[in-house]
Amino acid sequence: MSDPYALDKRRARRSFEDHAATYDAAAVLQNEVCRRMLERLDYIKVDPAVILDAGSGTGNAVGGLLARWPRARVIALDLALAMARRARARRPWWRGLLDRGAPRLAAVCGDIERLPLAAGCAGLVWSNLALQWVGDPRHAFAEMHRVLAPGGLALFSSFGPDTLKELRAAFQDVDPHPHVHRFIDMHDIGDTLVASGFADPVMDMEVVTLTYADAGSLMRDLKATRAHGAQL
Repeated sequence: MSDPYALDKRRARRSFEDHAATYDAAAVLQNEVCRRMLERLDYIKVDPAVILDAGSGTGNAVGGLLARWPRARVIALDLALAMARRARARRPWWRGLLDRGAPRLAAVCGDIERLPLAAGCAGLVWSNLALQWVGDPRHAFAEMHRVLAPGGLALFSSFGPDTLKELRAAFQDVDPHPHVHRFIDMHDIGDTLVASGFADPVMDMEVVTLTYADAGSLMRDLKATRAHGAQL
C-alpha cells in the first residue's frame, strides 16, 4: 500500500519552478527563520572556505553568509532551476571586481539527497527549511555528512509536527485524505543524524506563530511559497 504522505519529487520541483517569482513576497516565515539562524552563527567558531546552502530557494541566506565570511565560496543548491537562478542573482555586482578565479557565489541545480559535490569539500552545510521536501531525510543527512570536511558544521532548520496543526484539524472534518504535509519530530531527526555519522548533534525548538485574518490569506501564502502538501 502506498504512503499517502509520500513526496512526489518531480511534482515538487515543477511547483517550485512555477512559484519562484512569487516566493519572496510571501516567504515571511522562511525569512524570519533565516534571520534567526544567521544570528546563531555569532556563537559558532568556524571559518569555512566553502559553504553549501542546501535547498537555498531564492537565496535569502546568501547575503548574510557572504557578509560573515567574505573570503568563503558559497554554493547555493536547489532542486528547482528557477530558484537557483534567483539565488545566483543575489551576488552583488561589485563582487565580480573583487573575485579572483572562482566566483564567490555559485548556483547549482541539484538534489540534497544526491549532492553533486565531492566528499569533504564544505566547511559548513547550511539548510533553511528545506529538509521537509526531501523524500528520505536519511539520504539527505548522509549526503551532508559526506560532503562535510573533517571538523565541519551542519546547521539546518525544519518544520516540526505541530506545523499547520490547525489546518490539519480543519481538513479532518472534511474528508479522510491527507491535505497537510507530515513533518518529522526533532527526536527522530536527532536519531537520524547520529545514524548518519554526525557527532554531538544539538537540537532545539522555537515556536513562531503567524496569524491570518482568514483561511484564504493563509492558503494564498502557502501556494505562493509552494509550502503545501501533495493533496492541498
